[in-house]
Amino acid sequence: MAFDELREDYQGAALHKKNCAADPRAQFQAWFDEAVQAEIPMANAMTLATVDGQGAPHARIVLLKELSDEGFVFFTNYQSDKGQELAAHAKAALVFWWHPHTRQVRIEGQVHKVSAAESDAYFDSRPRASNLVAMASAQSRAVESRAAMEEVIAAEVRRAGQAPITRPAHWGGYCVRPTRYEFWQGRPDRSHDRLVYSQDASQVWTITRLFP
Repeated sequence: MAFDELREDYQGAALHKKNCAADPRAQFQAWFDEAVQAEIPMANAMTLATVDGQGAPHARIVLLKELSDEGFVFFTNYQSDKGQELAAHAKAALVFWWHPHTRQVRIEGQVHKVSAAESDAYFDSRPRASNLVAMASAQSRAVESRAAMEEVIAAEVRRAGQAPITRPAHWGGYCVRPTRYEFWQGRPDRSHDRLVYSQDASQVWTITRLFP
């Protein structure tokens, strides 16, 4: 089938300002909860977009692990491509897509590392095998083969033995503190609803409707 033959007429309900929460975090939480209740797979999966030192964009899927008062938290290797890009430009964009509800949320904001205590707590909550891979992996760096990668991981497993393990300094969390949200609701005939939350100088959120 040709790409231009892949079409879908979205049938989502109307999205009106009067029905939206004044706080975009609360609006996101409401939509996220509905996605979880509908058992949409990987409802916490989000596209993370960053730029490198030359201004080239890069995007990948990561998992939202916490929605704190400050923002959206995910964890990764600080030495990975995304970690180096965030060190150079501490701004990022996130995209959530929940197809059964034909809903998309775009978020843009500043990025900072979460505290060491928060990273430690999340690391300690993970399966031991996942943590051993995190400790062994030179994330985003080239490796000769799958077998070579598996040997590096196996060597880390042997080294650790049965002893308790602690979070390595090169691994931890980031928080995206939103400065802009966009809530997109698919509607019939491509007359989609798009509502943007933005902050004024006093950090009060205002809602603006955009053409689809």
